[in-house]
This record gives sequence, C-alpha cells and structure tokens, in this order.
Amino acid sequence: MTSPILHLLKRLSRALGLDTADSFPPGHRYARTRWNAAYFDIASNVPPDEMERRICDAVANTPLVFGHIVNPTPRMQRTLLGLLEQRLRLGHRREAAQLAALLLRAYHSRDTPEAVPGLRAAIDAGAHLDGNERIAAVLDFLGGSDAPFDVIEMK
Repeated sequence: MTSPILHLLKRLSRALGLDTADSFPPGHRYARTRWNAAYFDIASNVPPDEMERRICDAVANTPLVFGHIVNPTPRMQRTLLGLLEQRLRLGHRREAAQLAALLLRAYHSRDTPEAVPGLRAAIDAGAHLDGNERIAAVLDFLGGSDAPFDVIEMK
C-alpha cells in the first residue's frame, strides 16, 4: 500500500526539483547514465539537455569528476577526449594518461555508448595488456584518429 504512495511522492519531488538528479529521467535516450549527485549539483527538474551540458562543463573544469559518471554519454566522453587531446598537444602525457585511465574505466561497462568509432574495439584489443600498456594503446589509437572530438552529435 505504501509503495504506490512513495512512488508518487518521489515523482512529485523530482518534478518540483526538490531532489538532486543522479541520472536522466526515465525513458531518456541515455537513461543508463548515472552520476554521483554529490559532485554534480543538478536539480531534478532541469531538462535533460541542460543536465548533460552542466555535467560536461563540470568535466571541462575538473576532469577527474568524469570518474564519478557511469555509462557517460558520447558528449561527456568527447569533453574528456578534448581535454586529453589538449594535454597531449601540450606534452603533458602523464595528465593525458590519467584521463585515458578514466576513459578505460568507463568502457568496462558494455552500456557505455561509443563516442569515437573503433574506440571500444581498440580498448578490447588491449584487454590482455597491463594497465600502463592499455593506456598507451588507447592514447596511440586516439592520437592516430582522424575524427575530431568536439563534433556535434546528430540525433
């Protein structure tokens, strides 16, 4: 008896923006994407596109928060990839490797959508390598990729 009432109260609280969102609303294209609400203070009544934009802004400002996202969207990944590319261009390979490790961790889940064609295959091909070798393989793949990471996602 209380379950329908609690469900209704949760929906009402979410609709009014009284909760902090930790995922996109049910039925959203990336409904499996989750984030730690403590790192991304987003009211539950914010539209999904704005949620994603805010998360991307947070990643752009503090890249390590990417580690608190489960099944990041392609746009979130491209934000991280842009930072990774910037670090490589500036010769900061150690910082780029740290970001690549976050990306590798995100791809442990098969529910993570692929942001760059061939990235999942490149990650899977290095499954037998140790951690540093896997990171180097991913950095080599991304370095040889012709695709820019800041392309606009078509729906």
